Amino acid sequence: MVGPGLYTEIGKKTRDLLYRDYQTDHKFTLTTYTANGVAITATSSKKADLIFGEIQSQIKNKGVTVDVKANSASNVITTVTVDELAAPGLKTIFSFAIPDQRSGKLELQYLHDYAGINASIGLTANPVVNLSGSFGTNALAVGADVSLDTATKNFTKYNAGLSFTNDDLTASLNLNNKGDSLTASYYHFVEKSTKTAVGAELTHSFSSNENTLIFGTQHTLDPLTLVKARINNSGKASALIQHEFRPRSLCTISAEVDTKAIEKSSKVGIAVALKP
Repeated sequence: MVGPGLYTEIGKKTRDLLYRDYQTDHKFTLTTYTANGVAITATSSKKADLIFGEIQSQIKNKGVTVDVKANSASNVITTVTVDELAAPGLKTIFSFAIPDQRSGKLELQYLHDYAGINASIGLTANPVVNLSGSFGTNALAVGADVSLDTATKNFTKYNAGLSFTNDDLTASLNLNNKGDSLTASYYHFVEKSTKTAVGAELTHSFSSNENTLIFGTQHTLDPLTLVKARINNSGKASALIQHEFRPRSLCTISAEVDTKAIEKSSKVGIAVALKP
């Protein structure tokens, strides 16, 4: 990435380390490709005693990507993405869901060497308008994220962030929840050959005067096997092992335990993703 990226990139490395791939549910994903290049993905998830299903088809042609998802809740979600329609670095995204007539949304993303801007508007009579931006370089960036509900004339979201990045370290500071919480995050890439990394996230809530602290790490046992672990200040510890048993096909087993209440049963989740 040459420029600062979008606002969502601020703190993303730490969030991926601490939260990505952890789960306590059962999930199975199968992706296949047709002769004309259409990717079809079927997903089944079991949460407690409930089973959710989703099927997605994706086709790409000359800078245009069309995604259609149908889920077990009888919703059909369509997303059309056009790359560089009017200018280099500009991406146009149009999405809507059936039968929700108020779900239509138009989104513009623009990436520049010194800026990343995302603007979206709901396609309704009184839409919600969102604008976020990140400015600076890939080493130092500052950004903001604002949403306005035109029906009530109220701001539903206003956040701000600051990020510093070098070759092996990323630090960020985010003011979220309309200024009610402050989050500081840290990510350190320790060893490239084993993809070893450590990270931490500290969040302070001004309204409740409470702090939440979480530490995490990752390490590859071999080129195909990744292990991760995390623990927070309330005593909840989690770990996962992810193995690529064939190219682009992964099996992930996660576990979570409350160290302050060992007598309670731990939670275990498994996810299998198959790709040809």
